Amino acid sequence: MLKNVAVAVVNGVAPFELAIFCEVFGIDRSEIGLPAYDFAVCAVEDNPLSVGDGHFGLTLPYGIERLDEADLICLPADREAPSRAYPQPLLDALNRAVDRGARVLSVCSGAFTLGAAGLLDGRRCTTHWMHAPTLTRRYPRALVDPDVLYVDEGQVITSAGTASGIDACLHVVRQEQGAEVANTIARRMVVPPHRDGGQAQFIQRPLTRTSCDTVGEVIGWMARHLDDEITVEQLAERAHMSPRTFARRFLQETGTTPYQWVLRQRVLLAQELLESTDETVDAVAGRCGFGNAAALRHHFLRTLGTTPNAFRRTFRGPQAAA
Repeated sequence: MLKNVAVAVVNGVAPFELAIFCEVFGIDRSEIGLPAYDFAVCAVEDNPLSVGDGHFGLTLPYGIERLDEADLICLPADREAPSRAYPQPLLDALNRAVDRGARVLSVCSGAFTLGAAGLLDGRRCTTHWMHAPTLTRRYPRALVDPDVLYVDEGQVITSAGTASGIDACLHVVRQEQGAEVANTIARRMVVPPHRDGGQAQFIQRPLTRTSCDTVGEVIGWMARHLDDEITVEQLAERAHMSPRTFARRFLQETGTTPYQWVLRQRVLLAQELLESTDETVDAVAGRCGFGNAAALRHHFLRTLGTTPNAFRRTFRGPQAAA
């Protein structure tokens, strides 16, 4: 269970990325029934630290030794990341953390810290698309995916630029404390409660906005009808386009195909229902549009690497309904 969170801060830390961790894990929301984390922001270089381009400084009450207590160590971006040399005590602390079963989470160029510690070797990872080529060159054993929002490799979690750091943090909360807690924090932050890590970081060829966002309207309809059979032909008709044009524009706007979008949303809905209800797997499959439990198990396992029953037991305990 996640209880103790520490942020490792170096000179030149990016203020927005640092604030993400403070917002998700550092605010005591116990008055509304949410877990309160033992949270600390730690200087791993000499105090005071410079922030961003040096517009202001930061004096922190904790040093690097505080990292040894953490269940989760967070690594924000910093402006010198692609070329800096990281303090060896920080790299040692990260390796000790992973060795004892703690998790590490980077945002944007914070992935370079993990690379320097050797924790990306042989692991899928990501960073901001702009830094991905440099990360690949510096750490050739890292399996860099520049096209996703975040990658969860168990103990090592990496995320892309800025907003995807929020996604990754909420993903960790969702894993550790469940969907209700993550959704409540997201609602307080006024951000989407969950974005699948496999979504594209950015749209290669964005459409010019018009007064009538037909694809957006169709996406809203799709989200409300996940339990129905949905075809490209049906969606194209609603959007007043040919199937080929609709499929092309959908890919341009979302970074994925209509089929993959629907599949991800159905799996996400299944996760929510498995966590928050006692409905059988068959009933969940029907509500999510999979039709039967076998189809749900197939897509659930392929997407998440686990079965619906195993997922439910993780969040609801061994007595959860099958």
